[in-house]
Amino acid sequence: MIDFSQKKFGIISLGCDKNRVDSEKLLSIIKNRGCDITSEIEKAQILIVNTCAFLTESRKEAIETIIESAGYENVEKVVVTGCLPQKYIDELRDTLTEADVFLGINDYDKIFDALESSYNGNRVNYVGCGNGGYIGDRILTTPSHYAYLKIADGCNNRCTYCLIPEIRGKYVSYPIEKLVAEAEKLGDVSELILVAQDVTRYGIDLYGQKNLIKILQKLTALVNIKSVRLLYCYPEMIDDGLIEEIKSNNKIIKYLDIPLQHSENRILKLMNRRGTRGEYLNLFKKLRENIPDIALRSTFIAGFPTETEEECEALCDFLREAKFDNCGFFAYSREPDTPAYKLKGQLTDSVKNERVKKLYSVQREISASKLRNRVGEKLNVLCDGIDYERNCFVGRACFSAPDIDGKVYFNAPFAAQGEYYDVLITDSDSYDLIGKTEDYDG
Repeated sequence: MIDFSQKKFGIISLGCDKNRVDSEKLLSIIKNRGCDITSEIEKAQILIVNTCAFLTESRKEAIETIIESAGYENVEKVVVTGCLPQKYIDELRDTLTEADVFLGINDYDKIFDALESSYNGNRVNYVGCGNGGYIGDRILTTPSHYAYLKIADGCNNRCTYCLIPEIRGKYVSYPIEKLVAEAEKLGDVSELILVAQDVTRYGIDLYGQKNLIKILQKLTALVNIKSVRLLYCYPEMIDDGLIEEIKSNNKIIKYLDIPLQHSENRILKLMNRRGTRGEYLNLFKKLRENIPDIALRSTFIAGFPTETEEECEALCDFLREAKFDNCGFFAYSREPDTPAYKLKGQLTDSVKNERVKKLYSVQREISASKLRNRVGEKLNVLCDGIDYERNCFVGRACFSAPDIDGKVYFNAPFAAQGEYYDVLITDSDSYDLIGKTEDYDG
């Protein structure tokens, strides 16, 4: 028997924030075994790579990371887990020899069994061997003042470009009481960020009805949770009840991330998206009428098969009309095993990339204008820490989520990570704001 308490474990988590939560839960299993976890990857003896396989580029990044991981001097075993082996184990098992152990998305409970076998001289495939199920313990990898809470896994939406249902399976909500207990264990959290492939669908599979409002009320009732942010809300699932809860609940940040993927009805239908351009604009109008200070974010795919120049221009016009606070744009990635892979009218990479640039250019003007209008305002800013290159503090206002949106750089005599400060905005650029606290004399 191997004494794993004498081994140093490290983890590299690739992909989305949902993957990050999975990594944190895997770390808790390792920690509960009495093992040592190091953030210095080069010192790890057992190095875990939790992979993403959503797009061709993410698979390429995962494989390059695995190969690089095997090259560290101290590494004895490389464990590959997550979406890549879950979907592609048959292709990887014999070719990716840098990996010693393969685990799927539901096999974390088997990590020590798999490692034991590997140390006995075997390359091990444990994909599909685990018991899966909900894991409530976490070892946070975010700064201590904010954390993600994954409230469900999988997806039922079956968008024609997306591999997630093939990899993660059907939508599965986690029980409310377990999520509340998990949130309580996180300690004092300034910002709890709810994530799933579609948070607005929460509860339908488990309770027979949407229960996002109920879980929001339970979480915001916790003393240790100062605020809650919602990511990944599907537009057709945002109803009057949810709007009222966001409006009236002071602990819910007035911010919604609503992935639309396109604006034009023909493309939306090809994507198997359920909304229309008109319905989307009406939703944003309703949201802003009911919650005037709400910030809206979205993501869009450029260059979907058969997309015309006119439809790309129409999407640009839609951005100008919708006036999102933040947006992300991605070139369509042709993924095998998706219905869109078989569509005729696939566009070249150069066309897709040019359209991404065009969309970013339009949104940059919108964002810059919105931020210029913030100059002279006093904003409540959550301090995320110190930016040593700029020699100032850095934080976020309510209209910015971690990692994906802009920041507020500010000067102050003192600011503590995880605390809120009133910051007078003195300048802006296309993405970020600059300011100072009232008691700063510099």
